[in-house]
Amino acid sequence: MKILALEFSSPQRSIALFNGAATGASSLVEVVETGCPPIKAFEMIEEVLKQTQVDRRQVECLAIGIGPGSYSGIRSAIALAQGWQLAQPCKILGISSVECLAAQALEESISGQIRIVIDAQRNEFYVAGYHITSDGWQETMPLRLASLDEVRLWESAEMLVGPEITKWFPGGRTLYPRATVLARLARRNTDYIPANKLEPVYLRETTFVKAPPPRVLPL
Repeated sequence: MKILALEFSSPQRSIALFNGAATGASSLVEVVETGCPPIKAFEMIEEVLKQTQVDRRQVECLAIGIGPGSYSGIRSAIALAQGWQLAQPCKILGISSVECLAAQALEESISGQIRIVIDAQRNEFYVAGYHITSDGWQETMPLRLASLDEVRLWESAEMLVGPEITKWFPGGRTLYPRATVLARLARRNTDYIPANKLEPVYLRETTFVKAPPPRVLPL
């Protein structure tokens, strides 16, 4: 299967294409963009398709990192998947960026008990616990929100990993979710959904403030 993976949930955005019909280095190619400029998603897709010599009409599955993380980045990836499926039928997968980070930790030979920590703004963090062994990973604490002070209590006892984590916790290990890892996770995932059912992982309740009625000025 040819899988196009998009991971835009962190400041290090990446797109990868897994070509199940290819062998060697050409079977999995990734393009990475780092920094704050607008996401050049289409340019990155063209580059990865060019390197793998795959036509966009041959893509059979889109794997989207659904966060938590950058809300605008995740929304951009979801919008792209929705437009793609309208133009070209394909399978769609939404995969947690936290699970992607757990798999990334395993690939980088991190082992033992870890806490994945992702900035949630407002002096809060998305956190989840995992136990990593050579055989894989097991969730030990479900994803939830935690305060800065709460995460500091774990810093001396467990390894903290996550995007840009050393900004708050100098002893942490910086890890970014990668599209290559997302593509590997997608290879053994069959929980396909329609693109219009994709939703970001967002633990806060969404609140809306109704705008006041327009003022009518006398003539």
